[in-house]
Amino acid sequence: MLDEAAVGEVYRRLADAMPGRTKGAKGPKGQPSAFRSCISCMLSAQSLDRNTAKAADQLFALATTPEDILALDDEAIAAAIKPCGLYNMKTRNIRAFCSALLERHGGIVPDTREGLLSLPGIGRKCADIVLSFTFGKDVIAVDTHVHRVCNRVGLTEAKTADKTAQQLEERSPEWAMRDGHFWLIQFGKRICVARSPKCGACPINDLCEYYAALTN
Repeated sequence: MLDEAAVGEVYRRLADAMPGRTKGAKGPKGQPSAFRSCISCMLSAQSLDRNTAKAADQLFALATTPEDILALDDEAIAAAIKPCGLYNMKTRNIRAFCSALLERHGGIVPDTREGLLSLPGIGRKCADIVLSFTFGKDVIAVDTHVHRVCNRVGLTEAKTADKTAQQLEERSPEWAMRDGHFWLIQFGKRICVARSPKCGACPINDLCEYYAALTN
């Protein structure tokens, strides 16, 4: 992995090259509340954004609170969220999440990682996305793009997204935590793409372990 000085330099260059957090940045899939953000995150697993959005719109047209969702039968929930796939499993997770949220937190979504992770269906990625977007906490949420970029460049050395998130939290300078997710995901979508990364146009190629392996 890159040393501490190189990690800081990577973030400084990405901060100069990428837009970072914009004023229009909203919660997961643009949802207006922490509850709906959590549900949308659960729906997004192994789903394209457009299918997740359709599933969320159809579900929230029927119910927008944990009480209302629990009043629906499984068939109604599954039919509403069918566009996002894995709808039977996601139906079970949504019902378990809503029940636990009411029983343990009075229906209020907790604003801590520990609290979010204690709820059924909420993993590290979802928890960090909700913390960052909905609650404005300084955390770097790790999605596919961030996981790929960090392990390719050498910011982290991890096989799973959760481990990448843990290492980023340990290794990233405090000043980079607020916008780090945005710099990394924008970089991953524009330059450090999954196939044929644009190494010649990369602002950090002299620091990148992947590029060093290619050119040595």
